[in-house]
Amino acid sequence: MENTALCYRQFGEPESVLQRETATKSPLQPGMLRVQMLLSPVNASDLIPITGAYRHRITLPAIAGYEGVGRVIAAPDDATHLLGQRVLPLRGEGTWQQVVDCPVAVAIPVPDAIETTLAARAFINPLAAWLMLNLWPVQGKRVLLTAAGSDCAILLGQWAQRRGATEVYGIHRSAIHADRLWAMGIVPVAQQDSASVRALAATSDIVYDATGGELAQTLLSAMRSSAAFICYGLLSGQPFSLQRHFPPMHWFHIRNHFAALPPQAWQAAFNEIWPLLAESQYSDTLLLPFSAWQSALADYRQAGRTHKPLLDFTRDKA
Repeated sequence: MENTALCYRQFGEPESVLQRETATKSPLQPGMLRVQMLLSPVNASDLIPITGAYRHRITLPAIAGYEGVGRVIAAPDDATHLLGQRVLPLRGEGTWQQVVDCPVAVAIPVPDAIETTLAARAFINPLAAWLMLNLWPVQGKRVLLTAAGSDCAILLGQWAQRRGATEVYGIHRSAIHADRLWAMGIVPVAQQDSASVRALAATSDIVYDATGGELAQTLLSAMRSSAAFICYGLLSGQPFSLQRHFPPMHWFHIRNHFAALPPQAWQAAFNEIWPLLAESQYSDTLLLPFSAWQSALADYRQAGRTHKPLLDFTRDKA
């Protein structure tokens, strides 16, 4: 069958190096499912590898995209019960293509009650938030989030409250996020209010940081030595340095954790995540045809965005 994918054959800015390529799909291998994609989101974790930031573990040419949802169209004899089922085709091929092959053991069935637009975004940010809260518990602690308007941060904030955090504060750059953070029980703090940011850092027990750069440096310099700082992203694109009196510093890379999960634990994690997602507030979505991928990337880069752009394979006619 013919398959169109967003590929890159060299590293660089995604808008410059991504190309739509159509080729015949290889025969389905044993132990694999074939999934017709429905929706796939645009995340920082999709775009950063294309720039070459992780070139040591990427073999070119490559297909972009790390998550999404599709419907099973072919399966081995022991998995025919999955035919027609919506699944998350994870830990296999890139998801920015019309057809994805993935291992049966780690394909995540989507419950009927979960909307397709929510299922498409159920991997990167939800699993990261769930894992971080398991690794660094928040019960009885004051929590501070950066990039508080982002999908991962709003899940971290809501789920931290469920797990017994005494207070959750969220640092945001755009005032457009303030009202919805309040609605989620997250106290908004403007990043430009440096005095409030430093005061909160000085009294917080745990900081989940997605920005790095100058903000991370400011927070670390104000925090107590008994607090914990978890860095899970560098959205600023800027590194930061450590000094002798900083609090304990932890790096979180989701790939390092999910790659170690056996299939049973992988499936069990999502059994916990699905009901949490269904009960949580999440960003709205904007669906754009797969053929309009440039528009999806442009939309993702808009400052103050409160929705998630999704590549819609069902509307793609080109």
